[in-house]
Amino acid sequence: MSWLLFALGLGVLAWVLVGGSWLKRRAPAWHWYLTGYPAAALRVLTTWKRVAILTDLAVSPRPRRGLLGDLVVKGEALRPVPPRLSFPRATRMGLTVVVRLHPGQTPAVYLAAADALAHAWRVHAVRVTSPERGLVLLTATATDPLQHPGLVTARPRQLAALVGALESGGAWVMDLRLVPHWLIAGATRSGKSTLLARLVTELAPQPVALVGVDCKGGMELGLFARRMSALATCRREAVAVLGALVVEMQERMTDCREAGVRSIWDLPDKLRPVPIVVIVDELAELYLSDGRRENKAEAEQCSTYLLRLAQLGAALGVHLVVAGQRVGSDLGPGVTALRAQLGGRICHRVNDPGTAEMALGDLNKDAVTVAQSITAEEAGVAVCTGPNGGWSRARSHLTPTDDVTAVTARYAALTPELPAVADALTAVQGGES
Repeated sequence: MSWLLFALGLGVLAWVLVGGSWLKRRAPAWHWYLTGYPAAALRVLTTWKRVAILTDLAVSPRPRRGLLGDLVVKGEALRPVPPRLSFPRATRMGLTVVVRLHPGQTPAVYLAAADALAHAWRVHAVRVTSPERGLVLLTATATDPLQHPGLVTARPRQLAALVGALESGGAWVMDLRLVPHWLIAGATRSGKSTLLARLVTELAPQPVALVGVDCKGGMELGLFARRMSALATCRREAVAVLGALVVEMQERMTDCREAGVRSIWDLPDKLRPVPIVVIVDELAELYLSDGRRENKAEAEQCSTYLLRLAQLGAALGVHLVVAGQRVGSDLGPGVTALRAQLGGRICHRVNDPGTAEMALGDLNKDAVTVAQSITAEEAGVAVCTGPNGGWSRARSHLTPTDDVTAVTARYAALTPELPAVADALTAVQGGES
């Protein structure tokens, strides 16, 4: 019997040293289910009481007051009682547990204790959500799923782009039919340009008109010019292009009214105009002014046109994707008004808390804190909002410039014509020359 136990011990040791390493490389999910999850679940169950007490999650009930003659006697506090914890449930990326809150508790105390829980359970991170009143769902991820994100297979519909992977392991899709307008904030080398490149790559094969506004001389969006119906490279050109798009939108509004429909998607296929995606790189270049009357007027025109496109464009097939390093109220009241119309939010690493607050603060305060914790080494990592009002960490797929230019060249023949926009742009360029 002793020899059998000894052989069994050697077999387990060999599995841990050899088989475990091989399985971790070839099938990390199975390695987690067979090895990582049991150990993590044991740590959760054995450390819960102590961690709950140290992080003030436990509650100390007090006995009722009693009378001893004419004196009121109050007992000492009892031992802290931790909240009830469900058995850890395994997921592909980690585990989840449900906690029943004590009366008077809120999820805020669990948000403050998330880092302590991650250290105690030896996992990468613990996310806190509240699926219903009185309950808190703790989601622990074993490792950082965004460190080496794989390309998730998905087939998005028209006007939807598969741009990366979510922290949950799912596909990160920017669906412009579901969320018509997007705001992307990020500092230099944070991954903002990579995300725009990926977006163009995904939209290039689709029957969509792409219009670019890049007032840095077209340094970024100019790489994709072969697939763009129009590209403005300065603010004067931007005023002309955006103004022509507003006129185009009004014409589509008239067509929908005459057809008795509320959206271009209710029109017959033969009468439906092509959807337009307007990509604005570096929003501040449109709003900042050197004080001269001419420049100030151009900035105000850009602000007005963008706001009108955002307010009315969703039903008329005109969509905005606005990106910038700095998105703050110091750029003017027009930025705040525009932000309110951009339902999709993506925040990469930013240089100041104000930009993170501007991008995510009106939607979720917790997302602002997570966005500010993104480091310079996590290029491409961002906090993005979902269509249901939630948020998640995500990472865009790295798309080299050569690949993007090759894709745009391949689908250049699909570029729709926007005669009014092209004529307005040509008139401005001719006047400048």
